[in-house]
Amino acid sequence: MNRIGTSSATGAPATPPRFRRPSLLTLVIVLVVGGLLAHGWTQGAAVRPDSLAAGVFRLGEFLSDAVPPDTHRLGPILKALLVTVEMALLGTIIGVILSVPLAVLAAHNTSPHWSLYGISRGIITISRTIPDLVWGLIFVIAVGLGPEAGVLAIAVDVMGFCGRFFAESIEDIDPGRIEGLQALGAPRFGVLAGGVLPACMPSFVTTSMFALESSARSSVVLGLVGAGGIGIELATSMTLLRYDEAATIILAILVVVVAFERVSAAIRRRVLGSAGR
Repeated sequence: MNRIGTSSATGAPATPPRFRRPSLLTLVIVLVVGGLLAHGWTQGAAVRPDSLAAGVFRLGEFLSDAVPPDTHRLGPILKALLVTVEMALLGTIIGVILSVPLAVLAAHNTSPHWSLYGISRGIITISRTIPDLVWGLIFVIAVGLGPEAGVLAIAVDVMGFCGRFFAESIEDIDPGRIEGLQALGAPRFGVLAGGVLPACMPSFVTTSMFALESSARSSVVLGLVGAGGIGIELATSMTLLRYDEAATIILAILVVVVAFERVSAAIRRRVLGSAGR
């Protein structure tokens, strides 16, 4: 009998299983990533010490002009901020509502047909792959400038984000829940309403809260492309070199984003605590 940790042919120590020879695909990926990093560091996206040093001085000039913040236009700023909050809330709600039936069709254990599964997965992939900023530009072209384009862009982005995680949550539930209801003769809608959705609801809520946090930040950026909200005010202030006014806008955005994150975290803790009882 050979000793543990030795090769049966030569008696030399055997290579531990975790040090297996990498595959050709792994080597290719490592080489490609390494080449991109080397090219980016030297040419494409280089970070040079001289530009960093100059940037520190320019940043100091910006801070000196931005402090103290200018609050003379606080009224219009708060009004635009309210529009941004409403964009985030409305877009998230629409996206979450659309995500539920999309996820049901995109889950292996609940999709009624393979074609619907493929179409639903394709919609989710496209919604997630295209950045929300690009969606904002598309909807600005479609419906014009203003918050409506921002709401639609956020809704599509949330639909892709939540649709994927909702579908994975549905696929991870205990198959016995579905099989038991089907054995009792429950219709498809009854299986979904009585077995699938109640089991996935905690996961749905926590995922929706993460989407809301992301939407609060996205709604600011969408304003930069004409989708309404506080982003337009920020872009105008920066373009006109009104850095003190821009500082007021940035502080207002910070307060709103932190508020969204705190409320979202509190709701997640409450939901997870109720589910664990």
